[in-house]
Amino acid sequence: MWRYAVAVDADRRGGTSAVRDMDAKESPEVGESAGDGLDESTGLRPAVQRAAEEDDLREGLAGLSRLTNRLGLEDLLTRVATYAVRAIPGADGAGLTLLEDDRANTIVATAAFVSDIQYGIGQGPCITAAREGQTVMSGSLGSDPRWRKFGGTVARLGVHSVLSLPLVTPDRVVGAMNVYAHDRHVFDERAAELGEIYAVPAAIAVQNAQVLAHTQRLAAQLQSALETRGVIDRAIGIMMSRSGGTEDQALARLRALSQNEHHKLAVVARQIIDDAVRRAQARRDSG
Repeated sequence: MWRYAVAVDADRRGGTSAVRDMDAKESPEVGESAGDGLDESTGLRPAVQRAAEEDDLREGLAGLSRLTNRLGLEDLLTRVATYAVRAIPGADGAGLTLLEDDRANTIVATAAFVSDIQYGIGQGPCITAAREGQTVMSGSLGSDPRWRKFGGTVARLGVHSVLSLPLVTPDRVVGAMNVYAHDRHVFDERAAELGEIYAVPAAIAVQNAQVLAHTQRLAAQLQSALETRGVIDRAIGIMMSRSGGTEDQALARLRALSQNEHHKLAVVARQIIDDAVRRAQARRDSG
């Protein structure tokens, strides 16, 4: 299983620095008139703020649509998490956790404080979200009874709110995305709604990145196996020319050398080839 730790600065109001670098055209910032929080008389967000949030979501989705397979796994996942910070109201940073071989592994983080969060303790909102396939939210991690050990550790880092979104494809849950905020009770149902909209295409992008990375690993392994086989075959030919016998007998002698020298078969084969090259060169020089 692979582990990456990537950090870029995150500033929600101006968009993340990574988003600014990625976008060819920078969108205008939301004016201060958008306001923060709910309207005291109606309990609803002001219309201007809702419109600004929807613009941020559209910008995040547009960013996803521009992702290409030319990006490496690490870069692509970092961008998925970075656009989430832009798309979800109140987010200060995000982390993306993949499920591979039935184990969760944090792959990327959009801010240094997210990279500092430890996931190896076997609990946390991202694990719950991925396991249950449901959105998980907490506004006071330090006192949340669901993840006492995790919550206490994160709270000491000054992180108190989290929105965890499962990344669900038609086939399976491929992971979870954790969106964090320093303040308490930052995320609400509106943030969850926008996050769930964003998580749908994000899950497809993540799955495609996983499939591509797996295919590339298999291709590299196959190429390595072919190269190793070629080295062994050359060494067998050299041994047959020196000592006679069949191909099977030469292979048996090669394996015996490998066991006696406590080296891999390919390493011993390479030594035989290098020795043969040196001998041939010495004969040419002497002649």
